[in-house]
Amino acid sequence: MKTIIYAHPYPGSFNHEILNRLSYSFSKYDDDFQIIDLYSDDFNPLLSKEDLLLHSQGKTCDELVRKYQRELKVSDELIFIFPIWWQNMPAILKGFFDKIMLNGFAYNEDNGWKGLLTNIKEVTIVTTSTVTKEYLETKCGDPIQKVMINRTLTDLGIEPANCNWIHFGEVNTTTDEVREKFLDDLPELYANNK
Repeated sequence: MKTIIYAHPYPGSFNHEILNRLSYSFSKYDDDFQIIDLYSDDFNPLLSKEDLLLHSQGKTCDELVRKYQRELKVSDELIFIFPIWWQNMPAILKGFFDKIMLNGFAYNEDNGWKGLLTNIKEVTIVTTSTVTKEYLETKCGDPIQKVMINRTLTDLGIEPANCNWIHFGEVNTTTDEVREKFLDDLPELYANNK
């Protein structure tokens, strides 16, 4: 089961069209997939005092967190779609990691750190930004490869070699033709990056 984790608030956005194109492609080939739409679900990324009291026990008082955990447990592939704002993922997606990836669910630290989401065999990250991928890699500390893939996902038990990053930069200054070509090519880019 593929799980798309989508983090953009505006349904008229380029990111939303990326979601539409990949969803259409998966449907066309009868791929089983589900969508976690953080904004549409009104996901609250903030850890409350009550959340924090339960956090060390690997528990939550948020039913949406439990729902997302159930969905991740039946997934063997994740596809993240989000814009890069201020050289990083949106706060709502950071909160997704903070609240969902609990001890006993996503990792265990009883005898040293061990990632538990080994059911996830592949990850594709599709991002957009006003800057190029090269700029993010060389001038911004490489937030996707070095932080998200090499640290966060690795700590969850997901192999970095099975993670791919597709980026569309200069989204605000390019032409409609270039944007449309990217969208048309996206299913093939996704398939070739696996």
